[in-house]
Amino acid sequence: MNTSVRNSGRLIAAALRALLVLTVVCGLLYPLAVTGVAQGLFPGKANGSEIEADGKVVGSSLIGQSYLLPKMNPDDPDEAPRPDLKWFQPRPSNGLGSNSVNTQYSLILSGATNRAGNNTELIQWVKDAKAAVVKDNSTAGHRVKPSDVPADAVTSSGSGLDPHISPAYAELQIHRVAERNELPVERVRGLVKDHTSGRILGFIGEPRVNVLELNVTLKKLAGETTRP
Repeated sequence: MNTSVRNSGRLIAAALRALLVLTVVCGLLYPLAVTGVAQGLFPGKANGSEIEADGKVVGSSLIGQSYLLPKMNPDDPDEAPRPDLKWFQPRPSNGLGSNSVNTQYSLILSGATNRAGNNTELIQWVKDAKAAVVKDNSTAGHRVKPSDVPADAVTSSGSGLDPHISPAYAELQIHRVAERNELPVERVRGLVKDHTSGRILGFIGEPRVNVLELNVTLKKLAGETTRP
């Protein structure tokens, strides 16, 4: 009996020591070490790849944003959002729902449409989006043709939060953005070129343009041209 109790006591003590050691190592030392290395070598990425403008954080280069005009009736939940055409627009985000679970927090939801390619609702979304892209991006001196509209202009990404658009979609928006901001077309085209990233390691992925980074630079340029 006494031997059994002593053995049980030793096992419990060993378990408690293991719990203490693992708690310190895995719950304290390891997180501190990883955080320290990340902050030392990759501080920008470790802090969320934040983008600053005018001395304040305006977003992350990893998460897409919408550039919309204020609602005409803020109390109308069914009012369709209207894009602010001064800015380069991101991909659609039709797959995203609204935060109705806990309205205490302003959450960013992520998700795809989960609709097949032959889904009638998805087909209508694409048709409506293409018509809107053609209309919004056509100017007095530049007419956009439906055949000019790339796929990412009318379809959302798997997450709905893609921060990038294709160079083709950015190119399609240049004339409209230049006109709305009273900038030369070639100057806006130069901005797009400067913010176009190539394939990772030369062969992974596709060329892309980060919309938030591009719009931050566009805002600076438009401010410089209007400054007395």
